[in-house]
Amino acid sequence: MTRREIRKHIFKMLFLKEFHQGMDLEEQKKLYLLDIEEPTEEEQVYLSTRFQLIIDKLDEIDEILSEASSGWKLSRMGKVDLTILRLAVFEMRFDDNIPVKVAINEAVELAKIFGGEESPSFINGILAKIA
Repeated sequence: MTRREIRKHIFKMLFLKEFHQGMDLEEQKKLYLLDIEEPTEEEQVYLSTRFQLIIDKLDEIDEILSEASSGWKLSRMGKVDLTILRLAVFEMRFDDNIPVKVAINEAVELAKIFGGEESPSFINGILAKIA
């Protein structure tokens, strides 16, 4: 699995957070992991661990996003955009293995695939402020 594929899976798993909480979220995560085509055990562990690391930092990530997105409440952002931003902020602030420019570029690419017409520029603008 490429890093981009891993990132897409993490995005999709994080998106579940918008609709499920607690044990239900954990169950949905497990079902999602079962649905991935032939992942290795190592990939499944990595995806699950990465997901949990981001969930554990969500309050800090949301605080960073709130400060950077002046005029935009997180509750008013599209769920896709918010999820992409959360993933990117985690990579920018809490993962030393991913350069900031790569995190921003990958977030914009995810926005082109999953977001609306304005998503790439919106996400790029927010992340540029954070960077």
